[in-house]
Amino acid sequence: MRTAIVTDSNSGIFEEEGRKLGVYVISMPVIIEGETYFEGYGLSHEVFYQWLLEHKELSTSQPSPGDIMEMWEHILFAGYDEIVYIPMSSGLSSFCQTAQLLAREYDGKVQVVDNHRISVTQRHSVQDALSLAEQGYSAKEIKRKLEQAAYESIILVGVETLEYLKKGGRVTPAGAAMGELLNIKPLLIIEGERLDAYAKVRGTKNCKKRLLREMKKRADEFHERGDEIRVGVAGSFVEQKDHQEWMDMAKEIFEGEEFNYDPLTFSIGCHVGPGAFGMGISKKL
Repeated sequence: MRTAIVTDSNSGIFEEEGRKLGVYVISMPVIIEGETYFEGYGLSHEVFYQWLLEHKELSTSQPSPGDIMEMWEHILFAGYDEIVYIPMSSGLSSFCQTAQLLAREYDGKVQVVDNHRISVTQRHSVQDALSLAEQGYSAKEIKRKLEQAAYESIILVGVETLEYLKKGGRVTPAGAAMGELLNIKPLLIIEGERLDAYAKVRGTKNCKKRLLREMKKRADEFHERGDEIRVGVAGSFVEQKDHQEWMDMAKEIFEGEEFNYDPLTFSIGCHVGPGAFGMGISKKL
């Protein structure tokens, strides 16, 4: 039984890396100044974040159902018996439900996983799915295991500016103005399908330190239960030096842990803006 693993670029996995991992990747579209771009093709994340700074008009979009079904058909025609598709959380996008409806046309050959993750923890789900497929689990069994572990993960994100949270209605204009005046940096949590405020910290450096302390506590809790973990670091930095500084801070606190760095994807970047920084932890299946 050959099982293909498919995800979207919200996971931080793009086509080139997907080929190396043995994962099919659907690139998420974004509309900038009326022109459609696809993540991972012809537009770097650094340029995208710079355009955010320049206040270019942009919005996120979703792949068309036709594009999704065309990829599934291609995979099945290529000799795979079944597909595990891991999109972003249904709590953050309606596309997961759309994919579940489309999958009904495939008589169980396509299993759409809703394990309420995005970004680095969505990547962790893909890594788990690859491991389970190598062990001989069926697509249906992989879906069940990933959904059972849905809430065994957490993401914390800090933002450099309140402008984009204000645009999205998560911060009032008055609250954003006061926060900018007092140099308040909100710390956000994604746990399951919700994005909520977690803490308010004065200054970017202090916010990064608070984030790392909180994540270290969560990592220690997993370890105390005897669980192995996956760790991911992410950011929406324009400058390489800012990316490196964040990585160095994370390495100091999580010495000995293996983790990768992903740029925050277009769909997340639109909501948190440039200069954001985050980390995700998941229980390893």
